[in-house]
Amino acid sequence: MGSEGPSPVIVHVTGFKKFHGVAENPTETIVSNLKDYMKKRGMPKGLILGSCSILDTAGQGALVPLYQTLQAGLKGGDSESSNSRRVIWVHFGVNSGATMFAIENQAVNEATFRCPDEMGWKPQKVPIVPADGAISRKRETSLPVEEMTKVLAKMGYEVMTSDDAGRFVCNYVYYHSLRFAEQNGVRSLFVHVPLFLTIDEETQMQFAASLLELLASLY
Repeated sequence: MGSEGPSPVIVHVTGFKKFHGVAENPTETIVSNLKDYMKKRGMPKGLILGSCSILDTAGQGALVPLYQTLQAGLKGGDSESSNSRRVIWVHFGVNSGATMFAIENQAVNEATFRCPDEMGWKPQKVPIVPADGAISRKRETSLPVEEMTKVLAKMGYEVMTSDDAGRFVCNYVYYHSLRFAEQNGVRSLFVHVPLFLTIDEETQMQFAASLLELLASLY
């Protein structure tokens, strides 16, 4: 590392397409517009916004593209060893009943879908990764969720820390991402957002930008 200072934090972001009961997913809009929004706002020093991907709202049937997306994020630096540790995945998902943002601390090894996903899969009490054992197995993010929530709340955002990402596709993707992060020395975070009817699009874009800036300042 020497006198060069720390390498930038590379943040890759994902959102989801529509699904049962949510015809327009706010996270598709947020993630699709994030690069332009950050350029206009001014990218903070020490932050590189990497890939911005929109995932199908599906579990098992969408695993291959999910892992292709995660894997591609590792190829973002010239020196694998120094850069990989400074890669963060941020997954945005919608909670249509929510009134505030929720930063998810953990995911559980259980798929119990309340409705079929966009590929027609509706598992009940199925382990997401059978090799990990019981459906009660949890994986936690290595990011300081409580601290981040406090900082964002001080900025004026309606935000909370959550220990329950549900048992649907959001939890499914987060569990795989946390497992991948642990295996590859990177970090992963999941954030639930409300519908735009509840918190308007501009505020949600500002929140996403503030979150990325905060992640860059932490490391």
